[in-house]
Amino acid sequence: MNDWPEGWSDDNRGPRYGRGSAGAQPEGARVMRHVQRGPVPPGQRGYGAPGPSAPQYNAGVPQQPSYTDGQGYDEYGDYDSGYNTGQVYGGGHGGGGGFVPNDNDADPEMQRYRPRPNWRRRIKWTAITLAGVLIVTSVATYFWADSKLRREVDLSKVIDRPESGAGTNYLIVGSDSREGMSKADEKKLHTGGAEGKRTDSMMILHVGDNGDTLISLPRDSNVTIPKFQGSESGKIKGPLGPNKLNAAYAFDGPTLLVRTIEYNTGLHIDHYVEIGFQGFANIVDAVGGVDITIDQAFKDKWSGADFKAGKQTLNGQQALAFVRTRHAFATSDLQRTKNQQKFLSALAHQVATPSTVLNPFKFYPVMGAGLDSLIVDKDMSLWDLASMFWAMKGVSGGDGKSMNMPISGSTGGNLVWDKAKVKTLVNELNNDEKVTVSGN
Repeated sequence: MNDWPEGWSDDNRGPRYGRGSAGAQPEGARVMRHVQRGPVPPGQRGYGAPGPSAPQYNAGVPQQPSYTDGQGYDEYGDYDSGYNTGQVYGGGHGGGGGFVPNDNDADPEMQRYRPRPNWRRRIKWTAITLAGVLIVTSVATYFWADSKLRREVDLSKVIDRPESGAGTNYLIVGSDSREGMSKADEKKLHTGGAEGKRTDSMMILHVGDNGDTLISLPRDSNVTIPKFQGSESGKIKGPLGPNKLNAAYAFDGPTLLVRTIEYNTGLHIDHYVEIGFQGFANIVDAVGGVDITIDQAFKDKWSGADFKAGKQTLNGQQALAFVRTRHAFATSDLQRTKNQQKFLSALAHQVATPSTVLNPFKFYPVMGAGLDSLIVDKDMSLWDLASMFWAMKGVSGGDGKSMNMPISGSTGGNLVWDKAKVKTLVNELNNDEKVTVSGN
């Protein structure tokens, strides 16, 4: 039985588009005869004027508006094509086969827009954020560290100074200062409780383009203490004549020590760095100890040293005993200066390792312990301090040279420098040439 409206067939629907159609343009929207949805209340427009015998399909379905385009397509008023409600091809979110989503369509289940993540944009902003955090942290760390430097030595008070040469010369001093130490600390570190402070070790570090050189100055070196400007009074004093090198510091502190070294060598000192007993031990403990190889076993009741030969890790207390020991060696001061050079180079290497520099839980305590303990000249910057440590690390790694000041003999128990070798050494340093002189 044919359910299509009377007179309707596949052959009399006029020009069509697609499937064998001769029409060049798609046909317009077509509405089939509507199915009567029930009696239309008086005064309300229906789907057409159904005849008395019109079939009543889907009785009880709510009345829906008539689809009319004003061109006579409502002549089959009692047939519902479904075009006006989207029930034929599944239009709308409740439809079926007619909905073909694309990448930017709303998800039919989630009912919201879900764009694809833009990974390039995310990576870009993540990199910018990390760079910003790194810059802010670096700047904050610089100002924090710079504020902790104790710039207490005024080298402008040193008179009659030699001219500066090529490269940079640091005078590194280890003093026997007990500053900040309790009686228990003095006992633990075997330092005694002497008042004041004296130089326990002295080194010149030359940093240049032709290799770095670390030169130890024995504290018992026989030198001349010239006239000088008093650090407190500002008055000219001296000369004090022949004396031990460490006596210069005892007489008038860092400025007289610098004046005495410059007078006896002709080498210009650019920066001064000093550290006391407690500060030295604190730095070693903060870095987690320092690995070092001890060539021969030795003991010293004065410093508390008790070491076996071989590779080992020294804590702060052991490290201080190692660099202070002198009574256990036949050559006393000369062997001690070699031990001091060896340990300080190892310490600088340990501080500069990635495990320290890249670990904030170790880096900041080490920085804090070091900066709290160091006394430097007023012109010292953090860059100068970093350059000094990197140079010491290079010396320990074989990129530089470490030596004692050349010695020719002794007088009255004091060590006499070899004047000819010292002159050659100073000329090579001033001209930033490779050092050819050997020390004791």
